[in-house]
Amino acid sequence: MLRFKRHIIALAMFLLAFPLSPARAQSILRDAETEAFLHEASDPIFRAAELTPASVHMYLLHENSINAFVTGGQNIFIHSGLILEADDVTEFLGVIAHETCHIACGHRLRTGDAAMNAGTTSILSMVLGAAAILAGGADAGMGIMMAGQSMAQGQFLAYSRGQESEADLAGARYLEEAGISGEGMIRFFDKLRDQEILAQVRQDPYVRSHPLNRTRILQLQEAVEKNPHFKEPANPVLEEKFQRLKAKLMGYLYNPRQTLRIYPPSDTSIPARYARVYAYHKALEWDLALAEARALVEAEPNNPYFYEIMGQILFENGRVRDSLPVFQQAVELAPHEPLIATAMGQAMVSLEDKALMERAIPILEAATREDRGNSFAWFNLAKAYSWMGRDAEASLATAERFYSGGNPILAVMHAQRALEGFKTGSPEWLRAQDILYVSQEAAEKFRKQQQQQRRRRVAFDQ
Repeated sequence: MLRFKRHIIALAMFLLAFPLSPARAQSILRDAETEAFLHEASDPIFRAAELTPASVHMYLLHENSINAFVTGGQNIFIHSGLILEADDVTEFLGVIAHETCHIACGHRLRTGDAAMNAGTTSILSMVLGAAAILAGGADAGMGIMMAGQSMAQGQFLAYSRGQESEADLAGARYLEEAGISGEGMIRFFDKLRDQEILAQVRQDPYVRSHPLNRTRILQLQEAVEKNPHFKEPANPVLEEKFQRLKAKLMGYLYNPRQTLRIYPPSDTSIPARYARVYAYHKALEWDLALAEARALVEAEPNNPYFYEIMGQILFENGRVRDSLPVFQQAVELAPHEPLIATAMGQAMVSLEDKALMERAIPILEAATREDRGNSFAWFNLAKAYSWMGRDAEASLATAERFYSGGNPILAVMHAQRALEGFKTGSPEWLRAQDILYVSQEAAEKFRKQQQQQRRRRVAFDQ
């Protein structure tokens, strides 16, 4: 996408709009190119840790602080601030290697402290997330569990010194087995160590949950210097992709003036053009944004993400029909990227043309099969179904949308409608029943939690 799609997870409502300026709500950033890079760069580390890469889920959060952490299961959450602070891909991968051990080494979440410090919002998000996971929506469930995370950062994970030391040494070993220098790991942790002299309120969450003293870094340095790849430079392909990702994030998250100071028009590198596409788009400088996108396509005519960017600019500038062949090119170059397919489906549905609606439905159905937590794809699929008079399917798609977005109350309502429209025992009827069952339970817990909060407020006021 031209812009990262922020999946804002809320308990009482589901936000569908994706404004260009970053929202302050806790959010998951979704971008096809970014998600592909995270796994391309990290999968060798997962394999070195004897994990199945496809089973490890990675989430990028819109949060300026430096942090990365794991939750129950095999889930790694990465703050955007971590990527922006890392100078190169080896620094980033050093953190990933360390966090991988917290999964592979079986380190446990200190649930007692987490529950005490996170507050009722975070606790409730865990309940709803667990319910979603039980229903088979693992990605959606983990997204819901992030609802209260902003209240609990710094306390959510806390490891013992022994676990931290084990994660350091195991991470160094994973890097060596993956053929990656551990020097970046030392450099990045050295940066963070300097924060230990700051008051806790000014420290980044990573320092609070992963204390970095000099003894730990010296021990780690001794381990990584034995790595035969220690002095080798970063993989040039991964480094280029990392710098592109970093530039995209800057362009998306920073204000345009700040981005243009870092990447002035005189810089014609791919990362700089990437950053300026976002900056110009945020500044509503459509022609300049489109010119940068065209330059990217000319530089790499087989890069699907560049066509995706150009298509999104045209779409958001009101040139929807012009965007369709551009999105089509992106889809053809990356046929298994559901986020790109969703962008194309959205453009087709927005024209409210029957022929395009018919074409959009299989595209969006395929996108939801590959990415069941893609609430934006469910929204557009429901709209297309409704336009074509397929009301029961529209209700089921809408139930899926609210289910994946963490709104159990509305998921219940639309699942009930879907049940009335499908033949009893059909696959669609069974899926609607599953959503209804799990969402009813989560909605009831949500209502009880609200009642408890109201009683506490009344008692406090008295």
